[in-house]
Order: sequence, then C-alpha cells, then structure tokens
Amino acid sequence: MSNSSRSQLWRLAPSIYGPTILFTLGEYAMLPLIPVLAVDMGAGLGLSGAIASGVVVGQLAGNLPASWVVARSGERIAMLLAAGVALIGAAGVALAPNLAVLAISVFVIGFAAATFGLARHSFMTTRVPFSFRARALSLIGGSHRLGRFAGPFLAAGLLAVTGFGAAPVWAFAVCLALAALLVGFAPDPERLVPVAGAGGGAGAPAPAAGTGSAGADRGGGILAAVRAGRGPLLRVGGAAAVLSGLRSAKDVLLPLWGVSIGMDAASIALVVGVSGTIDFALFYTSGQVMDRYGRLWAALPATVAMAVSFLVLALTHDLPGAGAWLLGCAIVTGLGNGLSSGILLTLGADLAPRDDPAPYLAAWRTLTDLGGALAPLAVSAIAVASLPLSSAALGVLAVLGSLGFARWIPRYIPRSRPPRTP
Repeated sequence: MSNSSRSQLWRLAPSIYGPTILFTLGEYAMLPLIPVLAVDMGAGLGLSGAIASGVVVGQLAGNLPASWVVARSGERIAMLLAAGVALIGAAGVALAPNLAVLAISVFVIGFAAATFGLARHSFMTTRVPFSFRARALSLIGGSHRLGRFAGPFLAAGLLAVTGFGAAPVWAFAVCLALAALLVGFAPDPERLVPVAGAGGGAGAPAPAAGTGSAGADRGGGILAAVRAGRGPLLRVGGAAAVLSGLRSAKDVLLPLWGVSIGMDAASIALVVGVSGTIDFALFYTSGQVMDRYGRLWAALPATVAMAVSFLVLALTHDLPGAGAWLLGCAIVTGLGNGLSSGILLTLGADLAPRDDPAPYLAAWRTLTDLGGALAPLAVSAIAVASLPLSSAALGVLAVLGSLGFARWIPRYIPRSRPPRTP
C-alpha cells in the first residue's frame, strides 16, 4: 500500500506541487510592489507597510473559515474557489483607485491564500503514508521557497522589460489562472490517490494524546477538534509558533542589521540572498532527516542554530568586521531555516485527526501564522530602543522554542522509524 501510494503521488507530482509553486511565485512577484503602489497613492512609509502586511492579516483571518470550505467542498473545489477569490484581489490591486481598495484587495489575497494552503495541507495529511510524509511535505515547503525565491526576480524582469509598474500584479493573475487550470483539468489527486489506511501507512505512530478519532468529529468542527487535541496543539503548536516567528523575524532583522552597521544595499541583498539560497538548497534534506530519524532531529537543530546565530549576532554590532559576522550568522540562520523546511506542515499533519484533519489544521495554522505575524512586530518595537537587544530577544525565544520541541515532540509524536525500502 505504501509503495503504491508513493508511486501514485510521484506520478501526480505536477498536479500536487504545481499549483502551490504557481500561486506562491505570483504572490511573491506582486508583494514587493505593494508598498510602492501605496506610496504612489500618497501613503507614508508607516501606512504603506501596514497595507503590505494586510496579506498576513488576511491569512490569519482566513485559516478558520478555510477549514469549513475544505471540509465541506473538498480540496480541489476549495483550491479553485481560493484561486478565483485571489484573482479578484489581484484585479483590485492592479486597478485600485485609492488606498482603501488597495488595502482590502491585499487582505482578500491573504484570505484566499489561507484556503489554498490549507486545502493542499489537508490533502497531504490524509493521502500520504507516514513512512514518507515528511519528504512529501518538505516538497510543499520547497515549493513555497521556490516561489518566494523566484517571485521577486520575476517581478524585476517584468519591470525591466515592460516598464509597466503593475506588470507583476498581472503576472500574479496569470499564475492564478494557470494554477486554476492545473487544479481543474489535470488528473485530480484527491480522487486518484487513496486515503492512507487507519495506520497511516507503514511506520505510522500511534495517535497522539488527545488527537484520536474523537478529534475528528465532523459535526463539531474546529471547536471539537481543538478541545480534543488542545494538549499537543498548545504545547507542540506553541513551539512551532516560536519557530514560525523566528523565520519571519530574521527577514526583518538581517536587513535592519545591515543598515545599522553601514552596509550598502547591494551588500545587504547579497547577505540575505546567500542565507535564502542555503535555506532553499536544504528543503528536501529536511524531509529525509524527519522520515529517517524522527521529527525532533529537524526541529531541534533548526531552533538551536537560530538561537546561536541570534545570540552571537547580538554581541557583534560594534566589533571590527561586523559585516563578516552578519554574513556568518545569516549563513547559520539559513542552515537552521533550511533544516526545518516542512516541519510545521509535518507536525500539524502528525497531530491532526486522520479522517477529518481540516478543522485541526486550521487551528494549527492559525497558531503558527500568529507567531509569524507577531515576531517581526516585536523585533521592530524592541529595535527602537536597541537592535542588539532585538537579536538577543530572538535568541532567547529560539532557546525556549528548542526546549519546547525537546520536551513535547517525543511525548506527542513518538518516533516510529519506517522500514527501509529496497
């Protein structure tokens, strides 16, 4: 059963991973343009940043309603609906006559992205056997990373070639249309890939405490799922929210640090680019580690690496060669982030009820997205007083996250090493 499911999933890889790549590629081609559009309409820097962050707010707000859509309509219909709603949002961004319409359109795109992401997460949770779940979900993480990495380059190329300021927004619309066509007309993975058996496939662990079949009461929805699985949700999910926050905060801290120590824009971009390249290069390695050795061996090294990086960085601001220290810490951060590729998706899938995961996954994604949204705000607030203090605070937060993973992953997600396949 496991080998049959595995071969079926690989045959359908374009249908499974292609829509995610297209959605994320278009989204991250458009997002860097949002502050520029807002400033052109008369917004100050603060307001333009707030409008750009509307996509995160929309994603947070959309996670819980997304579970209702996915549970009742299925993954394929939910993704088609999400692509349609995001297309409306993209048109709103391109044609916005004022800041209010621009802000609402960005929020709508984030709202749709929540449904799109949850639908694919739910599909992978129910269809992928445990023996290679982490590798399959790490490829989802890699698909996001590919879109985030290539999207800004796509935008830069379009702007250079066309000179049309809204070109990246219309590129997002084209990506959405292509994703919808792929979801609508390619072989449907939801129908062709069988649901993993009650054991979740070869090597599946026992159900986590509080996440048995009772948590999958379809009639109870999100509240029932959260009540049944609140222990692992709050404990493992709390550590996962910390990791999500660290990932988001480093995207704010590293450029700010470069500015603070006097680096020019090209050097800062190089540092961030090197970190992102290492991160992207390791996404499949993370899945292999998790499937072979257990989830803890991806989560713990990742958070420890980030803790070391941020704590060391906090001590180097005024040292000679501060730029070299920043590059070294950015490399270590990239290693940590790369080693954790897919870990949030995998932990959520491990803990979710097997027969109706969408409500639990919606709560899980809301918690981790909340961590990702709050941490950059905290870094910015602390940086007003001291940038090294911000880095030190992130280091301490990473230590707490690593302790949480070390304590709770072995309790709620027993490592059951799958048998080797020839």
